[in-house]
Amino acid sequence: MVRFSSSRGSKSARLGLLALAAGLVLTACGGSSDSGSDNGGGSGVDPNAIKPSLVGMQIEGAEVEAWSSAPFGALRLWDNGTAWSQIELTKGKYKWKNLDGILANAESKGMTDIMMVLGTTPTWAASKKTTPVYPPYPGANSAPANMADWDNWVTQVVTRYKGRITSYEVWNEANLKMFFNGTPKQMAEMTKRAYDIIKANDPDAKVVSASPSLRLQSAFDGFYVKYLDELKALNWPIDVLAMHTYPKADGDPVARGALITMAKKAITAAGAPATMQIWDTELNYGLAGPGALPANKIKGAKAAGWVVRTYIDNLRYGVERSYWYIWTQKPYALLGIQAYPGAPAEQGFFAIENWVVGSSFEGCTQTGNTVVCNFTRAGQKSVVAWAETGTAAYTAPEGSTLLCDPAAKCSQVAPATQVTLTEIPVRIYLQS
Repeated sequence: MVRFSSSRGSKSARLGLLALAAGLVLTACGGSSDSGSDNGGGSGVDPNAIKPSLVGMQIEGAEVEAWSSAPFGALRLWDNGTAWSQIELTKGKYKWKNLDGILANAESKGMTDIMMVLGTTPTWAASKKTTPVYPPYPGANSAPANMADWDNWVTQVVTRYKGRITSYEVWNEANLKMFFNGTPKQMAEMTKRAYDIIKANDPDAKVVSASPSLRLQSAFDGFYVKYLDELKALNWPIDVLAMHTYPKADGDPVARGALITMAKKAITAAGAPATMQIWDTELNYGLAGPGALPANKIKGAKAAGWVVRTYIDNLRYGVERSYWYIWTQKPYALLGIQAYPGAPAEQGFFAIENWVVGSSFEGCTQTGNTVVCNFTRAGQKSVVAWAETGTAAYTAPEGSTLLCDPAAKCSQVAPATQVTLTEIPVRIYLQS
């Protein structure tokens, strides 16, 4: 994964680092950590430390007590039978079992940062009984025929779960016809209505905009840009702007970064408040499409490396959090990067927990193909470095002692060692 040769690393110099390096191995190569203790504890906690909510997750079967074995700090409810179309199957009659179950499961695990997607529309309430749609209920992608039904649904959820659901995403991928066939104006109206109801009943809950898929430029331009304009006309009735950053099937983290840049330009052009957070509420890599592009399977160390890059890229690009789609208990053919117990990507989540969460982020630099990001955690300085594509030459900085990859394989490294970086990030610990 990395190759290095030392330009001034004599045997005696390397031995001189051994004692310090051995002490660092316990934290660098430990596989997992408790984010609370790693913050330094007590008055030493950095108030600007990166929060666990940087890493969001969606979990298949969480409504029936399934859970992730990888660390994460925020939960999104989607594909758990908790959409409007799956709960209010008949007007005024609610099937709360799945939503009650997933909240009880989450709370039993200590998870309190929970986001629910409010859409989609039940068949009885739909203005158009369209198919095929997702979830597979005719009209699920439709705006409601009577907005009072939407108001009532939002009221029922917010009053029932006040203080337990901490954020509400208005709709999933509203710029794709499979999920929403209404207009940007209708979606903005539904957003405003939801905002007013949520803030009246649970003022602390965050309202998250309808999310767009970014991988289809025409769908983004044709819907989301107009949706932003409509939100502006309503004085931005949201707390957070959502997006989904799946790149094309052949896309990598660099392609994902380009999508984020595109979306942020549109958000700025629309005049959104500069302080408004951006959340990536769903992502993975390698999904088939658009068009005839075949699925791409990202395996082994690359899967772990791309997970690490994804969440550090959030810090680079100003994305507050990302919800990984989806933690499963066994392989899921749709996905390019599998996330289940024992999958290589699992190590990527542990690396983010160890390397990033609880740390102070001190910025990244990119020189040519080389990215270097700086962190401090409980007084320990480190850099995380990688090649955006292919390989890149890198000189280990002054104070370097230990180099670790996302799979927790560590080696001593002396200052001025020439390291060949790959697309899989490495962390280099620096002696204070």
